[in-house]
This record gives sequence, structure tokens and C-alpha cells, in this order.
Amino acid sequence: MYMKKIIALVVVLFSLAASAQNKQFYLLIGTYTTDIHVYKFNTADASIKFVSKISGATNPSYLAITRDGKFVYAVNENSQEQKGGVSSFSFDKTKGNLQFINTVSSGGDGPCYVDVDSTGKNVVCANYNAGNLSSFKVNADGSLQPAAQTIDHQGYSTNFTRQSKPHVHCTVFSPDGKYVFSNDLGTDKIYQYKFDANAAVPLNEDDFSTTEVPDGSGPRHITFHPNGKYAYLINELFGTVIAYEYKDGKLIEMQNIVSDNTGGKQDKGSADIHITPDGKYLYTTNRASANDITIFRVGSTGMLTEIGHQSTMGIHPRNFAIDPTGKFLLVANRDSNNIVVFTIIKSTGFLQPANNTIQLEKPVCLKFTDIK
Repeated sequence: MYMKKIIALVVVLFSLAASAQNKQFYLLIGTYTTDIHVYKFNTADASIKFVSKISGATNPSYLAITRDGKFVYAVNENSQEQKGGVSSFSFDKTKGNLQFINTVSSGGDGPCYVDVDSTGKNVVCANYNAGNLSSFKVNADGSLQPAAQTIDHQGYSTNFTRQSKPHVHCTVFSPDGKYVFSNDLGTDKIYQYKFDANAAVPLNEDDFSTTEVPDGSGPRHITFHPNGKYAYLINELFGTVIAYEYKDGKLIEMQNIVSDNTGGKQDKGSADIHITPDGKYLYTTNRASANDITIFRVGSTGMLTEIGHQSTMGIHPRNFAIDPTGKFLLVANRDSNNIVVFTIIKSTGFLQPANNTIQLEKPVCLKFTDIK
């Protein structure tokens, strides 16, 4: 009888562990069309099932989802003539449907990145063409108020074709919730603004610092290690990654390592960067002639070791996402109109095609959220 109870307990524990790893999530996809798509992604077998889509928003290229999954924010990546915006949507986690709430001006043209803080009360966006960033207060129903502030950057850098003026490419809340990091591709600087979630004007424009990167690098996206002690920056123009120690708003450079190892200086186009939930592996996407993913092992001190490259099996990879269980990596290939699923080999970090793709027009951004 005792042995039967032990065996039964082991079976239950095994089943619980398996169910924790074999979950379904909603996958939301932003595009360079007028559509945001919703799919279900099953981590048991990497199967994908279409759920819904919402149309009408112009170029909803980048998305942010509140921590509870109830609201979604999308940039409307439009030119100066069309006017850039940020749109809000409610998300029914039972049915998987998006419902439009409102759109406000982004404060500049070419908005390309949006993030929402952990409280769900504040949204920030980066306006690439305008060279500025804006913050927005969020109402209880998820709607956005007009911009609480718009901060203009000044300056330029050495690549006159791409860096003749500021180009804000990323606005990210720090893991401790105290700062907003804003990468400026045009000036080769990372701006760190103090953030107060409850203030009417949440970013302190008079109390900020900057971290400079090598001239011509073109800082694009930044991600933080799960332990909150390290940050990793992808530089678009140089095709490099800079690893930093992070502490209370300060970035201390530890390492500068190559991501895109193809072509010459004028043939780089690194795009996105993410780390696995266990903090063991870091991945970056490279466009231009590379069209691949670089795989890095993350050491105990936060330092990176390049261990390989994987074709994205498409053209012009933009954003990619790692599912919350850390089992799969999905990459959006904009110009070949496909999203490719890879299995992450836990023991090595290498990627193996899962033989599953989504054919979709101009996919750009991939975001996961829980199913109710």
C-alpha cells in the first residue's frame, strides 16, 4: 500500500510538471498592414491555431500587453503625412478577441516601439523619425489619455546616412520599475530617465543620464537578464551586442561582441534581442545579407560566448519571441511573409526547426500572453 501511494504521488508530480511545461498561450502578431492577429500556441507540440484578427489600425507594427493580459497597445507606425499614433485595445482572454478602444497621437512620426509599465497605468513609445519619446497615462478602461509629455532628443553621429539626427528606437521600463531606457540610434546614446508611475508627468526630463556607445553603432533594442543584474544591447549598424552590468539605473559595460558576422560595415542590420527565461542563452536577429539568428551562451557573470548561427528560414527577420516556458523561439520574417518556429535545445541552446510556420503578410512583432 505504501509503495502504491509513493508511485501515485510521483505520477501526480510528474503530471503537474508536464502540464506546467505543456501550456497554451495566446500569440499576438503586429504587422505592416492594418491587422493584428491572434493565435493559440501549444507548447506541447508547437502547434498553432488561428483565433481572430482585428483590422483598421494602420501599421500596428509593435505591440505591448499589460501584465494581466487585459489590454494591448500598438504603435501606428506612420509617416509625418499620415501622423503616428498609439492605439489601445481590450483583450478577451476567454475568446481571444481584441476590441478597439481609442487612438492618440504618438507625439511624432514613425513610432516603432511601445511598452507598458507593471502597474498598467503608463505607456511609453519611441518615435523613430521624429527623434523623440512620449509617455501616456492610462484610464481605468484601458484607454489612453493624450501624451503627458514628449521629450525631444538632440544631436547626431558619424553615419550621416542613418545618423544625421536623433532616431529613438526603443523605450523600455527597467526591471526594477524605476527607469525608462530609451535607445537613440541616431545619436549613439542610451538615455535613462527616472520614472514615477503615480506622477502626472511620469518621466523626469531634468534628471536623466546617458550611456554612450561607440560612434556609428546605432543602438536599437535592449533586454535585461531575468536576475535583473545585466542588460544586453543590440546595435543595428555595427551588428554588435554590448553586455552591461546593471545597477540602479546605471549601465557599466562588460563586453562588446559581434552579432552579425556577414558582409562589410555597410551590410549590417541587427534587429532584436531576447534572453531565455532561465537566463542561459541570448539570441539576436540579423537582417541585410545575414537573415539569421546568433546564439550566445550566458555565463554566470553575465558574459557572452557566441556558440552558433541559425538561418531564420526567411528574409528580413524583425522581432522574435521566446515562449514563456523557454521551449520555443518564433521569428517574424517580414519580407518573406512567414513566422518560423524553432525548438530550443535546452542542453546546448541551439535551434532546431519545429517544421511549423505561419504564412502571414508583413509580420513584425510577436508577443505571448496567458490564456484564461
